Amino acid sequence: MADSNIYKGSKAVVTGGTGYFGYKLGCALRDTGAEVVLFDIKELDHLSEGLTCLKGNICNKNDVETALKGAKFVFHSASYGMSGREQLNKDLIEKVNVEGTKNVLEACNTNSVPHLVYTSTYNVVFGHDEIRNGNESLPYLPMDQHTDHYSRTKSIAEQSILKANNTKLRDGNILRTTALRPAGIYGEGEQRHLPRIVSYIKKGLFAFTYGSKNSLVDFVHVDNLVSAHVLAGQALVGNMPKAAGQAYFISDGKPINNFEFFRPLVEGLGYMYPTINLPLSFIYIFAFLTELVHAVVGRYIYNFQPMLTRTEVHKTGVTHFFSINKARTELGYSPVDRDLMGVVKHFREQGHGKKVPKKQSSLKYFIINVLIGFAFAFVLMSWLPKVHT
Repeated sequence: MADSNIYKGSKAVVTGGTGYFGYKLGCALRDTGAEVVLFDIKELDHLSEGLTCLKGNICNKNDVETALKGAKFVFHSASYGMSGREQLNKDLIEKVNVEGTKNVLEACNTNSVPHLVYTSTYNVVFGHDEIRNGNESLPYLPMDQHTDHYSRTKSIAEQSILKANNTKLRDGNILRTTALRPAGIYGEGEQRHLPRIVSYIKKGLFAFTYGSKNSLVDFVHVDNLVSAHVLAGQALVGNMPKAAGQAYFISDGKPINNFEFFRPLVEGLGYMYPTINLPLSFIYIFAFLTELVHAVVGRYIYNFQPMLTRTEVHKTGVTHFFSINKARTELGYSPVDRDLMGVVKHFREQGHGKKVPKKQSSLKYFIINVLIGFAFAFVLMSWLPKVHT
Protein backbone atom coordinates (compact mmCIF):
# COMPACT_ATOMS: atom_id res chain seq x y z
CA MET A 1 0.00 0.00 0.00
CA ALA A 2 1.12 3.53 -0.74
CA ASP A 3 2.86 5.69 1.84
CA SER A 4 0.10 7.53 3.70
CA ASN A 5 2.20 10.71 3.72
CA ILE A 6 1.63 11.03 -0.03
CA TYR A 7 -2.11 11.47 0.45
CA LYS A 8 -2.39 12.76 4.01
CA GLY A 9 -4.29 16.04 4.12
CA SER A 10 -4.73 16.16 0.34
CA LYS A 11 -8.10 16.25 -1.39
CA ALA A 12 -8.69 13.19 -3.56
CA VAL A 13 -11.72 13.03 -5.85
CA VAL A 14 -13.11 9.72 -7.10
CA THR A 15 -15.45 10.03 -10.08
CA GLY A 16 -18.02 7.26 -10.09
CA GLY A 17 -17.34 7.27 -6.37
CA THR A 18 -20.61 5.73 -5.21
CA GLY A 19 -20.20 2.69 -7.46
CA TYR A 20 -18.88 -0.61 -6.19
CA PHE A 21 -15.24 -0.04 -7.06
CA GLY A 22 -15.25 3.73 -6.60
CA TYR A 23 -16.58 3.50 -3.06
CA LYS A 24 -14.00 0.92 -2.01
CA LEU A 25 -11.26 3.07 -3.54
CA GLY A 26 -12.57 6.08 -1.64
CA CYS A 27 -12.44 4.16 1.63
CA ALA A 28 -8.85 3.06 0.96
CA LEU A 29 -7.78 6.62 0.16
CA ARG A 30 -9.46 7.86 3.33
CA ASP A 31 -7.47 5.32 5.31
CA THR A 32 -4.25 6.86 3.99
CA GLY A 33 -5.27 10.24 5.39
CA ALA A 34 -6.74 11.81 2.26
CA GLU A 35 -9.79 14.07 2.29
CA VAL A 36 -11.96 12.04 -0.06
CA VAL A 37 -14.83 13.32 -2.22
CA LEU A 38 -17.01 10.75 -3.98
CA PHE A 39 -18.39 12.41 -7.11
CA ASP A 40 -21.28 10.61 -8.76
CA ILE A 41 -24.70 11.04 -10.34
CA LYS A 42 -26.26 9.08 -7.49
CA GLU A 43 -25.97 9.44 -3.74
CA LEU A 44 -25.62 6.78 -1.05
CA ASP A 45 -28.08 6.37 1.80
CA HIS A 46 -25.32 5.35 4.18
CA LEU A 47 -21.88 6.92 3.86
CA SER A 48 -18.84 5.64 5.73
CA GLU A 49 -17.28 8.08 8.17
CA GLY A 50 -14.61 10.32 6.70
CA LEU A 51 -16.06 10.40 3.18
CA THR A 52 -17.90 13.23 1.46
CA CYS A 53 -20.39 12.60 -1.32
CA LEU A 54 -20.97 15.23 -3.99
CA LYS A 55 -23.82 14.64 -6.41
CA GLY A 56 -23.20 15.74 -9.97
CA ASN A 57 -23.06 14.66 -13.59
CA ILE A 58 -19.73 13.82 -15.25
CA CYS A 59 -21.27 15.14 -18.48
CA ASN A 60 -21.82 18.56 -16.91
CA LYS A 61 -18.68 20.68 -17.15
CA ASN A 62 -19.64 22.93 -14.24
CA ASP A 63 -20.38 19.98 -11.96
CA VAL A 64 -16.96 18.49 -12.67
CA GLU A 65 -15.14 21.78 -12.13
CA THR A 66 -16.90 22.22 -8.79
CA ALA A 67 -15.98 18.71 -7.69
CA LEU A 68 -12.29 19.11 -8.54
CA LYS A 69 -11.72 22.44 -6.80
CA GLY A 70 -8.78 22.16 -4.43
CA ALA A 71 -8.04 18.56 -5.39
CA LYS A 72 -4.51 17.19 -5.61
CA PHE A 73 -5.53 13.75 -6.92
CA VAL A 74 -8.33 12.66 -9.24
CA PHE A 75 -9.21 9.00 -9.74
CA HIS A 76 -11.43 8.95 -12.81
CA SER A 77 -13.40 5.70 -12.67
CA ALA A 78 -16.79 6.94 -13.90
CA SER A 79 -17.93 5.17 -17.06
CA TYR A 80 -21.00 3.77 -18.75
CA GLY A 81 -21.89 0.87 -21.02
CA MET A 82 -19.66 -1.92 -19.75
CA SER A 83 -22.15 -4.79 -20.11
CA GLY A 84 -25.69 -5.88 -20.81
CA ARG A 85 -28.22 -3.51 -22.35
CA GLU A 86 -26.12 -0.52 -21.29
CA GLN A 87 -23.65 -1.65 -23.95
CA LEU A 88 -26.20 -0.82 -26.63
CA ASN A 89 -26.90 2.78 -25.56
CA LYS A 90 -24.48 4.47 -27.95
CA ASP A 91 -25.36 8.10 -27.21
CA LEU A 92 -25.02 7.91 -23.43
CA ILE A 93 -21.82 5.85 -23.69
CA GLU A 94 -20.31 8.58 -25.86
CA LYS A 95 -21.36 11.35 -23.48
CA VAL A 96 -20.08 9.71 -20.31
CA ASN A 97 -16.89 8.08 -21.53
CA VAL A 98 -15.65 10.65 -24.05
CA GLU A 99 -17.24 13.99 -23.12
CA GLY A 100 -17.04 13.17 -19.42
CA THR A 101 -13.31 12.48 -19.68
CA LYS A 102 -12.84 15.71 -21.61
CA ASN A 103 -14.58 17.55 -18.77
CA VAL A 104 -12.25 15.93 -16.23
CA LEU A 105 -9.16 16.98 -18.17
CA GLU A 106 -10.42 20.55 -18.56
CA ALA A 107 -11.29 20.71 -14.87
CA CYS A 108 -7.80 19.49 -13.98
CA ASN A 109 -6.40 22.43 -15.93
CA THR A 110 -8.86 24.96 -14.53
CA ASN A 111 -8.27 23.85 -10.94
CA SER A 112 -4.58 22.98 -11.40
CA VAL A 113 -5.02 19.37 -10.29
CA PRO A 114 -1.61 17.72 -10.82
CA HIS A 115 -2.33 13.96 -10.54
CA LEU A 116 -4.85 11.94 -12.55
CA VAL A 117 -5.33 8.16 -12.44
CA TYR A 118 -7.70 6.73 -15.05
CA THR A 119 -9.56 3.42 -14.79
CA SER A 120 -9.41 1.97 -18.30
CA THR A 121 -10.03 -1.58 -19.61
CA TYR A 122 -8.37 -4.55 -21.31
CA ASN A 123 -10.57 -3.78 -24.30
CA VAL A 124 -8.44 -0.90 -25.51
CA VAL A 125 -6.15 -3.54 -27.05
CA PHE A 126 -8.36 -6.66 -27.14
CA GLY A 127 -11.08 -7.23 -29.69
CA HIS A 128 -11.63 -10.79 -30.85
CA ASP A 129 -8.16 -12.27 -31.53
CA GLU A 130 -6.29 -14.33 -28.96
CA ILE A 131 -3.69 -12.58 -26.81
CA ARG A 132 -1.45 -14.68 -24.57
CA ASN A 133 0.63 -13.01 -21.88
CA GLY A 134 0.36 -9.65 -23.66
CA ASN A 135 2.01 -6.51 -22.35
CA GLU A 136 1.75 -2.76 -22.59
CA SER A 137 3.75 -2.60 -25.84
CA LEU A 138 0.70 -3.88 -27.75
CA PRO A 139 -0.91 -1.27 -30.01
CA TYR A 140 -4.43 0.01 -29.50
CA LEU A 141 -7.08 -1.98 -31.31
CA PRO A 142 -8.09 -0.03 -34.46
CA MET A 143 -11.31 1.88 -33.84
CA ASP A 144 -13.20 0.16 -36.66
CA GLN A 145 -12.50 -3.27 -35.11
CA HIS A 146 -14.37 -2.62 -31.87
CA THR A 147 -17.72 -4.45 -31.77
CA ASP A 148 -19.09 -2.26 -28.96
CA HIS A 149 -19.22 1.44 -28.17
CA TYR A 150 -17.93 1.04 -24.62
CA SER A 151 -14.56 -0.37 -25.66
CA ARG A 152 -14.13 2.16 -28.46
CA THR A 153 -14.92 5.14 -26.22
CA LYS A 154 -12.73 3.86 -23.40
CA SER A 155 -9.86 3.66 -25.87
CA ILE A 156 -10.48 7.23 -27.00
CA ALA A 157 -10.61 8.37 -23.37
CA GLU A 158 -7.43 6.54 -22.34
CA GLN A 159 -5.47 7.93 -25.26
CA SER A 160 -6.62 11.47 -24.48
CA ILE A 161 -5.62 11.10 -20.82
CA LEU A 162 -2.16 9.72 -21.56
CA LYS A 163 -1.65 12.38 -24.22
CA ALA A 164 -2.41 15.04 -21.59
CA ASN A 165 0.51 13.89 -19.45
CA ASN A 166 3.14 16.62 -19.01
CA THR A 167 0.79 19.42 -20.07
CA LYS A 168 1.11 22.69 -18.19
CA LEU A 169 -1.70 23.60 -15.81
CA ARG A 170 -3.14 27.04 -15.17
CA ASP A 171 -0.92 27.62 -12.12
CA GLY A 172 2.23 26.60 -14.03
CA ASN A 173 2.51 23.10 -12.54
CA ILE A 174 2.57 19.95 -14.66
CA LEU A 175 -0.23 17.40 -15.03
CA ARG A 176 0.82 13.79 -14.49
CA THR A 177 -1.49 11.07 -15.77
CA THR A 178 -1.60 7.27 -15.83
CA ALA A 179 -4.09 4.58 -16.90
CA LEU A 180 -4.85 1.24 -15.28
CA ARG A 181 -6.38 -1.50 -17.44
CA PRO A 182 -8.22 -3.95 -15.17
CA ALA A 183 -9.46 -7.44 -15.96
CA GLY A 184 -13.00 -8.50 -15.01
CA ILE A 185 -13.70 -7.27 -11.50
CA TYR A 186 -15.17 -9.51 -8.80
CA GLY A 187 -15.63 -9.38 -5.06
CA GLU A 188 -18.15 -9.58 -2.27
CA GLY A 189 -21.04 -7.19 -2.93
CA GLU A 190 -20.24 -6.52 -6.60
CA GLN A 191 -23.45 -5.25 -8.18
CA ARG A 192 -22.93 -5.24 -11.94
CA HIS A 193 -21.86 -8.66 -13.21
CA LEU A 194 -22.21 -11.21 -10.41
CA PRO A 195 -25.94 -10.65 -9.68
CA ARG A 196 -26.64 -11.03 -13.39
CA ILE A 197 -24.70 -14.30 -13.46
CA VAL A 198 -26.45 -15.56 -10.34
CA SER A 199 -29.83 -14.74 -11.88
CA TYR A 200 -28.88 -16.83 -14.94
CA ILE A 201 -27.83 -19.69 -12.67
CA LYS A 202 -31.11 -19.59 -10.75
CA LYS A 203 -33.19 -19.46 -13.96
CA GLY A 204 -31.35 -22.43 -15.43
CA LEU A 205 -29.74 -20.32 -18.15
CA PHE A 206 -26.21 -21.17 -17.01
CA ALA A 207 -26.79 -24.55 -18.64
CA PHE A 208 -23.88 -24.68 -21.07
CA THR A 209 -20.39 -23.41 -21.65
CA TYR A 210 -18.96 -22.29 -24.97
CA GLY A 211 -15.66 -21.89 -26.74
CA SER A 212 -12.50 -23.87 -26.14
CA LYS A 213 -12.22 -25.42 -22.70
CA ASN A 214 -8.57 -24.39 -22.83
CA SER A 215 -9.32 -20.68 -23.33
CA LEU A 216 -7.94 -18.44 -20.59
CA VAL A 217 -8.90 -15.00 -19.30
CA ASP A 218 -7.95 -12.77 -16.37
CA PHE A 219 -9.92 -11.58 -13.35
CA VAL A 220 -9.06 -9.10 -10.61
CA HIS A 221 -10.42 -8.96 -7.08
CA VAL A 222 -11.69 -5.51 -6.20
CA ASP A 223 -9.23 -5.19 -3.28
CA ASN A 224 -6.30 -5.83 -5.62
CA LEU A 225 -7.61 -3.24 -8.07
CA VAL A 226 -8.02 -0.69 -5.28
CA SER A 227 -4.44 -1.34 -4.16
CA ALA A 228 -3.19 -0.79 -7.72
CA HIS A 229 -4.95 2.58 -7.94
CA VAL A 230 -3.58 3.81 -4.62
CA LEU A 231 -0.10 2.76 -5.71
CA ALA A 232 -0.53 4.43 -9.10
CA GLY A 233 -1.40 7.73 -7.46
CA GLN A 234 1.74 7.44 -5.36
CA ALA A 235 3.80 6.72 -8.49
CA LEU A 236 2.68 10.03 -10.04
CA VAL A 237 4.30 12.10 -7.32
CA GLY A 238 7.85 13.44 -7.44
CA ASN A 239 10.27 14.93 -9.92
CA MET A 240 10.53 11.81 -12.10
CA PRO A 241 7.32 9.86 -11.47
CA LYS A 242 7.46 6.31 -12.84
CA ALA A 243 3.80 6.07 -13.75
CA ALA A 244 3.54 9.37 -15.65
CA GLY A 245 2.24 8.78 -19.15
CA GLN A 246 2.13 5.00 -18.64
CA ALA A 247 -0.57 2.33 -18.89
CA TYR A 248 -0.67 -0.84 -16.77
CA PHE A 249 -2.56 -4.12 -16.99
CA ILE A 250 -4.01 -5.09 -13.62
CA SER A 251 -5.24 -8.56 -12.68
CA ASP A 252 -4.84 -11.27 -10.04
CA GLY A 253 -2.12 -12.75 -12.26
CA LYS A 254 -3.88 -16.13 -12.49
CA PRO A 255 -5.34 -16.76 -15.99
CA ILE A 256 -8.20 -19.26 -15.90
CA ASN A 257 -11.01 -20.53 -18.12
CA ASN A 258 -13.93 -18.12 -17.74
CA PHE A 259 -16.47 -20.83 -16.93
CA GLU A 260 -14.16 -22.74 -14.60
CA PHE A 261 -13.67 -19.50 -12.69
CA PHE A 262 -17.40 -19.46 -11.93
CA ARG A 263 -17.65 -23.17 -11.09
CA PRO A 264 -17.29 -22.51 -7.31
CA LEU A 265 -20.18 -20.02 -7.52
CA VAL A 266 -22.45 -22.40 -9.43
CA GLU A 267 -21.75 -25.38 -7.20
CA GLY A 268 -21.50 -23.30 -4.04
CA LEU A 269 -25.10 -22.15 -4.58
CA GLY A 270 -26.23 -25.75 -4.94
CA TYR A 271 -26.55 -26.00 -8.71
CA MET A 272 -25.01 -28.40 -11.22
CA TYR A 273 -22.11 -27.19 -13.33
CA PRO A 274 -23.08 -27.53 -17.03
CA THR A 275 -21.73 -30.44 -19.04
CA ILE A 276 -22.62 -29.26 -22.55
CA ASN A 277 -20.14 -27.11 -24.43
CA LEU A 278 -21.31 -25.21 -27.53
CA PRO A 279 -19.21 -23.75 -30.37
CA LEU A 280 -18.28 -20.11 -29.96
CA SER A 281 -19.75 -19.35 -33.41
CA PHE A 282 -23.21 -20.51 -32.27
CA ILE A 283 -23.17 -18.15 -29.32
CA TYR A 284 -21.78 -15.27 -31.35
CA ILE A 285 -24.63 -15.58 -33.88
CA PHE A 286 -27.14 -15.69 -31.04
CA ALA A 287 -25.63 -12.55 -29.49
CA PHE A 288 -25.65 -10.78 -32.85
CA LEU A 289 -29.34 -11.62 -33.39
CA THR A 290 -30.11 -10.47 -29.86
CA GLU A 291 -28.49 -7.11 -30.56
CA LEU A 292 -30.50 -6.76 -33.77
CA VAL A 293 -33.74 -7.48 -31.92
CA HIS A 294 -32.79 -5.10 -29.10
CA ALA A 295 -32.10 -2.33 -31.62
CA VAL A 296 -35.82 -2.34 -32.47
CA VAL A 297 -37.63 -3.80 -29.47
CA GLY A 298 -35.36 -2.23 -26.85
CA ARG A 299 -35.85 1.26 -28.22
CA TYR A 300 -39.55 1.28 -29.01
CA ILE A 301 -41.23 -1.49 -27.00
CA TYR A 302 -39.27 -2.98 -24.08
CA ASN A 303 -35.66 -2.38 -23.05
CA PHE A 304 -34.92 -6.01 -22.17
CA GLN A 305 -31.64 -7.32 -20.76
CA PRO A 306 -29.74 -9.22 -23.49
CA MET A 307 -28.43 -12.56 -22.29
CA LEU A 308 -25.15 -11.85 -24.08
CA THR A 309 -23.69 -9.29 -26.46
CA ARG A 310 -21.03 -9.99 -29.09
CA THR A 311 -18.37 -8.28 -27.02
CA GLU A 312 -19.27 -10.34 -23.96
CA VAL A 313 -18.95 -13.51 -26.05
CA HIS A 314 -15.42 -12.54 -27.08
CA LYS A 315 -14.46 -11.44 -23.56
CA THR A 316 -15.62 -14.70 -22.00
CA GLY A 317 -14.84 -17.23 -24.72
CA VAL A 318 -11.62 -16.07 -26.39
CA THR A 319 -8.21 -16.37 -24.75
CA HIS A 320 -6.77 -13.03 -23.68
CA PHE A 321 -4.58 -12.56 -20.64
CA PHE A 322 -1.80 -10.10 -19.86
CA SER A 323 1.39 -9.87 -17.87
CA ILE A 324 1.32 -7.72 -14.73
CA ASN A 325 5.12 -7.51 -14.53
CA LYS A 326 5.18 -3.81 -15.42
CA ALA A 327 2.75 -3.00 -12.61
CA ARG A 328 4.77 -5.14 -10.20
CA THR A 329 8.04 -3.46 -11.14
CA GLU A 330 7.00 0.18 -11.51
CA LEU A 331 4.08 0.46 -9.08
CA GLY A 332 5.05 -2.14 -6.51
CA TYR A 333 1.77 -3.95 -7.23
CA SER A 334 1.51 -7.31 -5.48
CA PRO A 335 -1.94 -8.93 -5.79
CA VAL A 336 -3.22 -10.92 -2.84
CA ASP A 337 -4.36 -14.45 -3.71
CA ARG A 338 -8.18 -14.47 -3.71
CA ASP A 339 -11.03 -16.74 -4.84
CA LEU A 340 -14.83 -16.79 -5.10
CA MET A 341 -15.58 -18.34 -1.73
CA GLY A 342 -16.26 -14.96 -0.17
CA VAL A 343 -18.64 -14.20 -3.04
CA VAL A 344 -20.44 -17.51 -2.52
CA LYS A 345 -20.83 -16.76 1.18
CA HIS A 346 -22.18 -13.30 0.38
CA PHE A 347 -24.88 -14.61 -1.96
CA ARG A 348 -25.77 -17.36 0.49
CA GLU A 349 -26.26 -14.74 3.18
CA GLN A 350 -28.50 -12.82 0.77
CA GLY A 351 -30.76 -15.85 0.47
CA HIS A 352 -29.58 -17.16 -2.89
CA GLY A 353 -28.82 -20.79 -3.69
CA LYS A 354 -30.43 -24.14 -3.07
CA LYS A 355 -29.67 -27.76 -2.29
CA VAL A 356 -31.27 -30.50 -4.38
CA PRO A 357 -30.52 -34.20 -4.86
CA LYS A 358 -27.92 -34.71 -7.53
CA LYS A 359 -30.05 -37.13 -9.59
CA GLN A 360 -32.98 -34.73 -9.76
CA SER A 361 -30.73 -31.79 -10.62
CA SER A 362 -28.78 -33.76 -13.22
CA LEU A 363 -31.95 -34.82 -15.04
CA LYS A 364 -33.36 -31.31 -14.97
CA TYR A 365 -30.23 -29.71 -16.36
CA PHE A 366 -29.75 -32.46 -18.95
CA ILE A 367 -33.19 -31.66 -20.36
CA ILE A 368 -32.50 -27.92 -20.28
CA ASN A 369 -29.15 -28.40 -21.97
CA VAL A 370 -30.67 -30.49 -24.77
CA LEU A 371 -33.45 -27.96 -25.39
CA ILE A 372 -31.03 -25.05 -25.48
CA GLY A 373 -28.72 -26.96 -27.78
CA PHE A 374 -31.59 -27.56 -30.22
CA ALA A 375 -32.58 -23.88 -29.99
CA PHE A 376 -29.11 -22.69 -30.95
CA ALA A 377 -28.90 -25.27 -33.73
CA PHE A 378 -32.21 -23.97 -35.10
CA VAL A 379 -30.93 -20.38 -35.04
CA LEU A 380 -27.79 -21.38 -36.88
CA MET A 381 -29.65 -23.44 -39.49
CA SER A 382 -32.04 -20.58 -40.18
CA TRP A 383 -29.09 -18.47 -41.31
CA LEU A 384 -27.66 -21.06 -43.70
CA PRO A 385 -28.39 -20.56 -47.44
CA LYS A 386 -31.25 -22.64 -48.82
CA VAL A 387 -30.39 -25.37 -51.31
CA HIS A 388 -32.68 -25.43 -54.35
CA THR A 389 -33.17 -28.64 -56.26
